[in-house]
Amino acid sequence: KSVFRYDRYEDAVDETVLSKAVEGGSQSQVFTKLCAWITVELKGLCNLEECVHPTQSEEDTEGFEMEMSSFLNEFGCPHAGVSSGDFAQRFRTRENCLLLLDYLLTELQAAQMTHANHPRPPTTPTGQAPVSPHTGELKAICITLGMSRPPPTITTFQFFTGVEKKLREFLSKVPQDHIGRPLMKRAMAPGQWAQLEIINRKLAEEYRIRREMLLKRLDVTIQSFNWSDRTKGKEDAVAQAFRPKRQVLSTQTNVILADLLSAREDIARIQKTSFGATRHNCAINKVLMGRVPDRGGRAWERAPPPKEMPAFRKREEGGRGGFGGGRGGHRKVAGVALVEAVVGT
Repeated sequence: KSVFRYDRYEDAVDETVLSKAVEGGSQSQVFTKLCAWITVELKGLCNLEECVHPTQSEEDTEGFEMEMSSFLNEFGCPHAGVSSGDFAQRFRTRENCLLLLDYLLTELQAAQMTHANHPRPPTTPTGQAPVSPHTGELKAICITLGMSRPPPTITTFQFFTGVEKKLREFLSKVPQDHIGRPLMKRAMAPGQWAQLEIINRKLAEEYRIRREMLLKRLDVTIQSFNWSDRTKGKEDAVAQAFRPKRQVLSTQTNVILADLLSAREDIARIQKTSFGATRHNCAINKVLMGRVPDRGGRAWERAPPPKEMPAFRKREEGGRGGFGGGRGGHRKVAGVALVEAVVGT
């Protein structure tokens, strides 16, 4: 049974109800409610001014058609069937309604993907100061250290002085080597911080490419499982098990210069995850591979290739040439005999 569930849409619309809604067009409350929800989502993602309201009765049909036409004009809809012509005919035929839903849903999908890859900073109401991108981090510091909300008139120096005082208070209650010694001990000039930022960006790009390669290998490996006869008809089950885990794997790194400042000396001591106490215990470690056929490949076991040409040998004295040479000699003797016979006569 086909069921329409798009992201956060609150109502589930099965195929039969959706088909009737498309037949009714702008006179169907189910159809207008779905279209209105899509336009509200697009308005928030694309910073649009227009939006569409669902109908509550047949008297609201004309208003819905006018609002939808204005929205499509602002959005730049390229389909003339739903963006131009008589209002009464744009959204009352099955073909136009299907075209409208297809256009709105594909634009919403594209807007959501664009927003996920390039999120915009949050907007603030008119007259309020813009929200700093570090506000969340500062709030988390205050909550973690148990500090009260700082007053609006506090300066940056005063705020971090209070944070330092609170940190020293906490550190006095724990052992001396509780958090370890910092990995970076020297002070940096502003120019050096700028160089570190450039190095970090280059390393982030390098590791982004590496992650893309590893994720591509992962995708191809999972895709190859579907080629087996044992997984025929189980493609959906494999996809449902793999997709949630794959979606949380990103190619972008979240390492910033703050991680360098917070790094301790023990970060330089890295142990393999397959050794000692750091060994990752899981079910796959208990699987033992049986004997596998010897595939060879050892260079020292291969026989040397045959020589391309035989070794050179000096021609023997008095030896007879090849078959062609012998026949050439017979022709020469016969010719001399013929000349002597002609001259003698």
